[in-house]
Amino acid sequence: MEDLRDDTRGERPRGAGGTPGGIGEFLLGAALVVAGGWLLTNQVTVSSGYWQLWGHSAFGMSLVPLLLGIGLLFFDGRSVWGWLLTAAGAVIIVTGIIVNLQVYFRPTSLFNTLVMLGLLAAGVGLVARSLRAH
Repeated sequence: MEDLRDDTRGERPRGAGGTPGGIGEFLLGAALVVAGGWLLTNQVTVSSGYWQLWGHSAFGMSLVPLLLGIGLLFFDGRSVWGWLLTAAGAVIIVTGIIVNLQVYFRPTSLFNTLVMLGLLAAGVGLVARSLRAH
């Protein structure tokens, strides 16, 4: 009978992604990506504006389906319309918040920008290299 166990004696241990690539390269690349990503996102300011519809605030109108759905669910917990209105109201509110976000990159020096983007690029390159057999 044939032995079905894997015989890994004499074989190099597997690296990142199951290839014989380097785990050290992967970890260093991942650390560079995290550092560059953190520095880059630390320079971003996010703010929100008012929801406008025909010149009036629209946030109150976005609450109507949610509140109707919640009311129907308290009346009958198995109400399909209650669940649909509640879910639709939640989606409308989350979508409205995301759509009205304003993202700004704060002023910084060219050197800092090059360091942030360089760390990201170097990290992605090392991670990609570690996943390749070499």
